[in-house]
Amino acid sequence: MGSHAILSASGAHRWLNCLPSAILELEFENKETAVVAEGSAAHALCEHKLRKALRLRSKRPISNYDSDEMEEYTDNYVDFVMEQLEIAKQTCKDPLVLIEQKLDFSCYVPQGFGTGDCIIIADEKLHIIDFKYGMGVLVDAAGNPQMKLYALGALEIYDSLYDIKEVSMTIFQPRRENISTWTIPIQELKDWAENELKPKAQMAINGEGEYIPGEWCCFCKASVKCRARAEEKLKLAQSEFKLPPLLTDMEIEEILHKLPDLTKWANEILAYATDAAINHGKEWRGFKIVEGRSIRKYKDEDAVVKAAKANGYKDIYHQSLITITEMQKLMGKKQFEEILGDLIYKPPGKPTLVPISDKRVAMNMSNAKNEFNEIEEE
Repeated sequence: MGSHAILSASGAHRWLNCLPSAILELEFENKETAVVAEGSAAHALCEHKLRKALRLRSKRPISNYDSDEMEEYTDNYVDFVMEQLEIAKQTCKDPLVLIEQKLDFSCYVPQGFGTGDCIIIADEKLHIIDFKYGMGVLVDAAGNPQMKLYALGALEIYDSLYDIKEVSMTIFQPRRENISTWTIPIQELKDWAENELKPKAQMAINGEGEYIPGEWCCFCKASVKCRARAEEKLKLAQSEFKLPPLLTDMEIEEILHKLPDLTKWANEILAYATDAAINHGKEWRGFKIVEGRSIRKYKDEDAVVKAAKANGYKDIYHQSLITITEMQKLMGKKQFEEILGDLIYKPPGKPTLVPISDKRVAMNMSNAKNEFNEIEEE
């Protein structure tokens, strides 16, 4: 097996909806972005901390992405897993916990394999927990094909050893305050695998089917140059460039649903064209590369301090409290709550229009109106 499956579990939402995209992606190289690298570092830290919590040997990973935020969120993940383990122990004497388990679901998906972050196996129940460090896209566990593929892979190993009757799948996405769990009976999962997954996977590996653009395009390597996606976005743009009063409420509602992806697509096109011009000498008719705006910086802070003080300027420092996350780490959670709990508050965020599927509670409209107007006047 290679390091990347053509029909990967993480890309299942995309290739199950846009079947030929899996083969089309092979024409594009794999580039590890800073977001992906940060996610990998967070996963490695989760694995280390969970192994330590289970009293297994582990060496702490070193990365360039270590931060108080990552420390807190990975701690929260481990706490959640240990809570689920305790729940499993209430009905099973000795549940099995698997960390970064290699899973093979190739009996349904050609060359299909992946890695499960954490799997808890108890009598009659399998629980798969997936850690998502990203904050751009809210991930829901309900009907999630990636999680279902992991479940199928786990069942291939343990279904014959345990009398598993149902699978619970949890997405743990701390930076979006999202913990989503979905449970499905084993037979229902296997019916989906045989009747929907298997035939679609066979078509996808053969490059068959129609290109169907949708919200699943956001992680596709071919999305920037995909003609089907471009045609869809340009068609929407024809309506989007009209002045709002000329659009019906129904048209505006349709645009609101598609606007984030349209904006993302436009930014991707700009980034692709800019990279081609800078790094590959591509000349785009009607465009040129110029130097963007920049912010002044000190060349040498020590030298600046020395020069300023030598000329009589002493009040050149800002003094501020350490961040709340740093303070909590310094004191520990319990002491932090006892000492500073009453002195901490979380102000309301800027009113934001989001899809009804967003799990956050809707604001009181009078409060939302006042806060929005205050921001507009600033």
